[in-house]
Amino acid sequence: MRDKISQLFCLQKNACKNNSTDCRGQNVSSKVTSNGSACANGSFGAEGPETTETDSSGTGGVRKSLERNGSATNDAIHLQRRVGLFSGVALIVGTMIGSGIFVSPSGLLVRTGSVGVSFIIWLACGLLSLLGALAYAELGTMNTSSGAEWAYFMDAFGPAPAFLFSWVSTLVLKPSQMAIICLSFAQYAVEAFVSECDPPMSVVKMVALLAIVMILFVNCYSVNLGMAVQNIFTAAKLVSVIIVICGGAWKLIQGNTQHLSSAFNGSTPTFGAIATAFYTGLWAYDGWNNLNYVTEEIKNPSKNLPRSIIIGIPLVTLCYTLINISYLAAMSPTEMIESEAVAVTFGNRILGVMAWLMPLSVTISTFGSANGTLFAAGRLCFAASREGHLLDILSYVHVRRLTPAPGLIFHSLIAAAMVLYGTIDSLIDFFSFTAWIFYGGSMLALIVMRYTKPNYPRPYKVPIIIPIVVLVISLYLVVAPIIDTPRIEYLYACLFILAGLIFYIPFVKMGMTPRFMNKVTLFLQLLLEVVPTSSMAMFE
Repeated sequence: MRDKISQLFCLQKNACKNNSTDCRGQNVSSKVTSNGSACANGSFGAEGPETTETDSSGTGGVRKSLERNGSATNDAIHLQRRVGLFSGVALIVGTMIGSGIFVSPSGLLVRTGSVGVSFIIWLACGLLSLLGALAYAELGTMNTSSGAEWAYFMDAFGPAPAFLFSWVSTLVLKPSQMAIICLSFAQYAVEAFVSECDPPMSVVKMVALLAIVMILFVNCYSVNLGMAVQNIFTAAKLVSVIIVICGGAWKLIQGNTQHLSSAFNGSTPTFGAIATAFYTGLWAYDGWNNLNYVTEEIKNPSKNLPRSIIIGIPLVTLCYTLINISYLAAMSPTEMIESEAVAVTFGNRILGVMAWLMPLSVTISTFGSANGTLFAAGRLCFAASREGHLLDILSYVHVRRLTPAPGLIFHSLIAAAMVLYGTIDSLIDFFSFTAWIFYGGSMLALIVMRYTKPNYPRPYKVPIIIPIVVLVISLYLVVAPIIDTPRIEYLYACLFILAGLIFYIPFVKMGMTPRFMNKVTLFLQLLLEVVPTSSMAMFE
């Protein structure tokens, strides 16, 4: 194996010389060889009929359509298209339905002070997620490169804003999301064995770390295995959702409607409280854009990407609405607020001796959500690094399994550090505020490209009012909490985003690279058996 990898290094070096690319696999020019192969970003081989289109990566030139079947001998190594419609829906649903719906209802009630207002925000969060995802569908079918916001910022604004997104998302957003979900998984898993006291935090963190390692192994081993796990756990969590909904329906049939009939009794939330309540609800819906991170692996993305969104997000919204009705059929708003695990309390009220099903359901749900989060996060690393915005090694794929193993490992290591040193509440606040800055930026990118690239192919196109509405709401979600309750954390978040420029100017714009990094990259290639996508495949 070592000899084969060494041969790949030689091929990579020769290919780079012939195609004006450096030996890190980065794009220097968009020159394409006569047989269709290239050493450039998003390299491609000679298989299949060629369909050319304008390069939307921000580098210009012409590129072959990414909708192809897979790699063959002498084809450039790349991520294969193995995600179909069902797997796309499973990735959206499985990532969105995590721990939020089993924990967030109580937080939403606290911040709104009213059952009716909390219902309105639940529905509004679902609608906002759907509108945002539909706008992302247009962006994802315009540019079928993986990376979601990073690719769209490259198209609309250029490399600097794209780098800032990859900087924040890679180091904070995606790892913190992974850490939050795994901590939630661990808490529910450990609580099944501790009945009279809170589980030790050290044990919870150990279980969370174990979950990260298991999910990392699954996604590094095989894309098909990762998607199979996602599909199975999504089906299992939908069964759990059905159990909750049926239990609530049974209580409603018995006449337990008193908490719903007085839904709007309570205090009126303030301007800023509504925004923070949206953060709580939107955390439960987060994941609606994860499919855009893997568009290079979606079969027929121009059709399956919008179809998966149109099926997946309304399904999640319906489930969340019915679950909240079920909770209120079994307990009062006060009981929901006082309960640290609403779903567990619901199970104790409804399921009797089968109450253990609810902690099990939450652990299944959170594990599946964490799996989908890491699956998407690794692709962001892959796409940004391929353009030279992150360490080169993060854009490499395994020579046989064709998985972006370095990116997956990198994200898992940061998530593990956050598990050891962070708390769920602090991570959620930072995540929600920062994420909606970039979601709004993506809406602005779509609006800008309607004018700067009016003739660009758009297999799926949304009414322009949709990104405008989402952009306005994004501004509200970012500004309102600062005005209502200024906190130093918001300033830290903004400073961290801008701090990325300190690294962007010397290492990306000026192309400076420490000498020792070449040796580190070579060592990691040999250790992980990975190569850049510009290398020629020698393995069937």
